[in-house]
Amino acid sequence: MYFQLFYIFLKIGLFTIGGGYAMIPLIEREIVNKKQWLTKAQFIDYLILAQSAPGILAVNISILVGNSLKGKKGAVTATLGTTLPSFLIILLIAMFFKQFQDNEIVKKIFRAIRPAVAALIAVPVFNLAKTVKITWKTAFIPVVSAILIWLLGVSPILIIILAALVGILIAY
Repeated sequence: MYFQLFYIFLKIGLFTIGGGYAMIPLIEREIVNKKQWLTKAQFIDYLILAQSAPGILAVNISILVGNSLKGKKGAVTATLGTTLPSFLIILLIAMFFKQFQDNEIVKKIFRAIRPAVAALIAVPVFNLAKTVKITWKTAFIPVVSAILIWLLGVSPILIIILAALVGILIAY
C-alpha cells in the first residue's frame, strides 16, 4: 500500500499545474472514486482541515490522507510523492532558467499557461461550493470577504477571526 500511496501522489504532483487547488479533483478521483480509500464526506472533511491548516494545501491533504491510511509512515510517503516532482522540476528550472528567462518563446509559453491554471483552480472551487451546498444566498460571504481583502485591504486574518466569531454566535 505504501508504494500505491506514493505512486498516486507522485502522479498527482507531477501532472498537476496550478498548485493545490488544481490537485483537488485528481486526488478525489484517485483516493475516493478509484481506490475508495476514503468516502466523499471524509475527503471533504480532510480538504476543509487541510485548507484551514497553515502550509501548502497539497502537502496538508497528502499528510491527512496518508496518515488516515497508514499512520505517520503513510503521511510521510504521501507527502514525498506530492513534493518530489515539484522539488525536482524547480531544481531543473533553477539550473537552466537563467539561460532562457529573456527568451520570447518562454515568455509566451508562461503567458499561455495562465488561463489554463485559472481554470484548473476554478473547477474545484465550484465543485467544492456545490458539495458544501453554497447557494446564491450564502455566496455573499466569500464575495464580501474577497472585496474586503482585495479592494479595501482588510487583513484576511481579521476576516477569518470575524467569521469564526459570527459562526459561534449563530451556533449559539
